Amino acid sequence: MDASAVWKKGMSFTGTAFTSNFSLPLGASPKVGGADDGFRPLELILVGLAGCTAMDVISILEKKRQQVSSFEVKAHGDQADEHPRSLTRFVLEYVVTGKGIDREAVERAVQLSQTRYCSVAATLRNAGPIETKITILEG
Repeated sequence: MDASAVWKKGMSFTGTAFTSNFSLPLGASPKVGGADDGFRPLELILVGLAGCTAMDVISILEKKRQQVSSFEVKAHGDQADEHPRSLTRFVLEYVVTGKGIDREAVERAVQLSQTRYCSVAATLRNAGPIETKITILEG
């Protein structure tokens, strides 16, 4: 897997993943000389974590024939106060909406994602604990 960050100007870059050939803007806040014109690199770690586990869980829930009408994974990361200001703790909230959703099926799907399938969670596990919350809504 390969990627690059190509400088545009100031603290603005274009990030490209060579496997998928997708690009996205990278930027920084004005406090550090940026122009608020792109994703912060640490934000992308959280987006990657949420996306990785979301794909696992929805795939498993579909196989379990759960009638999901809406699904979201919210990712939160606590950041250290001192430089390099790394992420030290993660919280994932799985919000599943559907008719008659089986809580045990969701819990098992989350567990499988966190312990077996999600490569991003496996990568980040040594950076800090990953806590999970599950919210099930009827609808």
